Amino acid sequence: MATAAIRMFWRLEGLFCVYKPPGVHWKLVRDTIETNLLKGLNATPTQLLPQEVRFLAQPAGVETEAPKGLTLSAASVPVLSKHPLVTGPEFQHIRVGVGHRLDASSSGVLVLAVGNGNRTLNDLYRTRVTRDYTLEGEFGTATDNFSHTGRVVERSTYDHITQDKLDRVLAMLQGANQKALLMYSNVDMHSQEAYEMAARGLLGPEGKSQPILTGLRCIHFQPPNFTLEVQCLNETQKYLRKVVHEIGLELRSTAACKAVRRTRDGPFTLQDALTRHHWTASDVMQAIRQYHSSKKKRKHSHTQMKDPALPPPEENTVAASEQNEACDEAAAAGRIK
Repeated sequence: MATAAIRMFWRLEGLFCVYKPPGVHWKLVRDTIETNLLKGLNATPTQLLPQEVRFLAQPAGVETEAPKGLTLSAASVPVLSKHPLVTGPEFQHIRVGVGHRLDASSSGVLVLAVGNGNRTLNDLYRTRVTRDYTLEGEFGTATDNFSHTGRVVERSTYDHITQDKLDRVLAMLQGANQKALLMYSNVDMHSQEAYEMAARGLLGPEGKSQPILTGLRCIHFQPPNFTLEVQCLNETQKYLRKVVHEIGLELRSTAACKAVRRTRDGPFTLQDALTRHHWTASDVMQAIRQYHSSKKKRKHSHTQMKDPALPPPEENTVAASEQNEACDEAAAAGRIK
């Protein structure tokens, strides 16, 4: 029979996301969550120790009718070799996978996976999911690493920059990236296949390609500061800072990136992200349960678009999860270290 810790681990298998604060390495975030999950698993109530029969010598002061000599009596005692203080914690390692990384100075949504959720995480990123970022820039300076914390290598004026000029540069960059998206997709643009893929939002690069910006617009403009909203594929945070730098050059000025914040990673948004005070086993379990529920709803909505006559799904998430736990109980030892 599976223990309470094993049943809890089954409920922890899946995907969830956290909010990574700036100035913290993603490895520290992963290790902190892994430690918290292990504490939660090992804090679950343990099963009673099994009993065994032993023959124990009676104390010398006890009078019995038996002849003088060694007197033994049968007694049921707990098997101390199964005690947690002897065997150690039931869970000593748990695999927590990390999705698309964020460098130390960036912040935002960071997707993580527990247990079998790592396979789901790999499948998710093979579907060419896009990510949204918010970039904060400042005109007038250029640095050696495109960030405001780098060494300043040039200063320039920015009084001639207007929002209309900035919007034209952003439209030009987005158009160039749209052409690159079609080029890396390896699909004939005049074919029916290309039309169907574009209608379903599946048109994208095959495998690993150069970073591509699928959307780019200015959401705040107050010189020298400005804020951009970016949708992209196969990007790195360094590349996004370089984009801010190149925008400054196109406007006959300079620009440095002040902040990179990821607001969406595939189906995960900032509303789904757990802040640092909620990186506990119970909160992670609830976030994974919400992800499974929203995944079923999205799957049903896509199916209903193809066949509107289908009835809505029944609310049987808890019963289904309990049934899956019972089916997977026999394979528990093979999945857990």
